[in-house]
Amino acid sequence: MAIRKIVRFPQNFLRQPTKAVDVVDAAVRRLVDDMCETMFAAEGAGLAAIQVGASERIFIIDPQVAGRQKNDPALVLINPVIEHLTPETHVKDEGCLSFPGIFVPVKRSIGVRVRAMDLDGKSFVVEASDTTEGLFARALQHEHDHLINKLLIDQVGPVKRQMIKRKLERMTDEEAERLIMEHGD
Repeated sequence: MAIRKIVRFPQNFLRQPTKAVDVVDAAVRRLVDDMCETMFAAEGAGLAAIQVGASERIFIIDPQVAGRQKNDPALVLINPVIEHLTPETHVKDEGCLSFPGIFVPVKRSIGVRVRAMDLDGKSFVVEASDTTEGLFARALQHEHDHLINKLLIDQVGPVKRQMIKRKLERMTDEEAERLIMEHGD
């Protein structure tokens, strides 16, 4: 396992198309292991493969965010598909490891159902419904957005988008690392 460098906006790789995983093999398992180590080190709520420089359609969710115990493994979703979003929504500030120190209000469905494949290649469905404090449904939608090249910056207007872009372009790697460790995802 290895901690990978998190791809930060405005790097173009975050807009690259993702590709479906045909077979869950040793390379996919190694990628997921690296993603887990990277997410836990950065104290993120979730992480998509594209955020660590891999184009596979994979994301993970922190076990506590997914309603599990702290020492449980991360929830791994391979080739996830959102099957249902509830019409009820709420707006809450979101951050992203690829946008260190940036938080913007994002409107999300309160509930979501996602079908995916696990590390054994078996299909499963996960459902999440967030209360005001809940984060699971929001995290599933946020990480899925990465797989369809929708980024946090796409949630704001043009003026705010330019301000965020300028701020991140000036940010050094050291500043980004510090902000990631302070705030997580």
